[in-house]
Amino acid sequence: MKNLSLKLRLIFSFLVVAGAVWGVSGLMAWSESREQMDEFFDTYQLMLARQLSTADWKNINPGTQKSINHLINDLDDDGEEDDEALGLAVFDTTGKMIFHDDEHGRYFQYESGISGFTNQPLGRKHKIWRIVWIKSIDGKYTIAIGQEMEYRDEAALEMVEETFIPWGCGLIVLLIVMIALINKEFIPLKKIAQNLAERKPDDLAPLKNEHIPQEVAPLVAAMNSLFARISEMLQRERSFISDAAHELRSPLTALKVQLDVAELAADDPAMQQTALKNLSEGIERSTRLVEQMLALSKIESSPAINDDEDLDWAMLIGNAAAEQKKEAACKNIDIITAIDTSFPLTRGQSFLCSLLLRNLLDNAIRYSQNRAQIKIDLSAECLKISNNKTSIEGNHLPRLGERFFRPAGQKTNGSGLGLSIVEKIAALHNCKVAYSYYDKTFCVTIIPLI
Repeated sequence: MKNLSLKLRLIFSFLVVAGAVWGVSGLMAWSESREQMDEFFDTYQLMLARQLSTADWKNINPGTQKSINHLINDLDDDGEEDDEALGLAVFDTTGKMIFHDDEHGRYFQYESGISGFTNQPLGRKHKIWRIVWIKSIDGKYTIAIGQEMEYRDEAALEMVEETFIPWGCGLIVLLIVMIALINKEFIPLKKIAQNLAERKPDDLAPLKNEHIPQEVAPLVAAMNSLFARISEMLQRERSFISDAAHELRSPLTALKVQLDVAELAADDPAMQQTALKNLSEGIERSTRLVEQMLALSKIESSPAINDDEDLDWAMLIGNAAAEQKKEAACKNIDIITAIDTSFPLTRGQSFLCSLLLRNLLDNAIRYSQNRAQIKIDLSAECLKISNNKTSIEGNHLPRLGERFFRPAGQKTNGSGLGLSIVEKIAALHNCKVAYSYYDKTFCVTIIPLI
């Protein structure tokens, strides 16, 4: 049953339920009809017995048989039924049978003091007969009128059949119409399945939601939403591959050139040492570029942040400053921190926030002059990282968050992805990033939108 389609399960369920209801209703109708038959024939037997109790049985003779047979035949409503289902017998006070209907009545068994209705098995097949016993008016005779119970069963069954066969035919027609309607209502689902089966792998256009049942509309909407997310993801992947190929081409070419120079300068140790040094720096730059690109790709593929961690900004800032201490010392740069624990962003991903701080500090150190000062200011309104003794043109500020953007003439090594990663992490934590530059001081401000 579980392996069947939804349509077949519905049809099968309707058939089972309808058949069960029809069958139970038939049994209830047969039981009710059987009870009514008992009441009707019991009353009829009793009335006939009372009428016969007023008869004069003193002068009974064989000629009376024909009259009694005619009386028994009158019990049938349409006059067409025979008297095999009825029986008559008369007994005197000693229990001797003085008259019977020459059929089933001869088998009636008299018992002393018997009265009212009794059930007796008669004949070789021991069929059950319902017999009413009543005294004659003069008290000298006992009249017994019996009827075969099987006859009552057949009469009740015929009554039920006359009613339920038309209803059964109507039920079959109803089920056929219902199956046709189910098939019709499943046509939109078939069309959706056919549309999906005939689609090309790169076709992520939304499904049409016209003329579909209301119950199917949420499914179509969810599938369209999934197509949109897949399309967006594929677009990001294509962009990532294109950017990676473009950005890695130049570093790899430079590495090959340095390797060729090192090989050609086998007789010049100084030149060879310089080429190897440049090769090592190029490898380091390429490694950082790949790491930054992988980090950006991972962040862009994250639809949302699960707020399942408490953020300790004092610890995060301290760890980030400690990681960059060596690079800062090489340029005699001081890192100053001012921390206010009332910063509203208290939950998020510690790893991503650490990556945000590391990229901000790395950028500040790379693009600051010697003996500069970097300040990390955490307040109740924002997180601000500023560095003095730097220069940047004002028209470059709006483009700082773009991937691989590096101002023309920039001599400092970098990947152009640091601030893009910062903006992505900030957006995932419901924050915005603002850039400002004044009096050779460049500031990056993280502002929570909560």
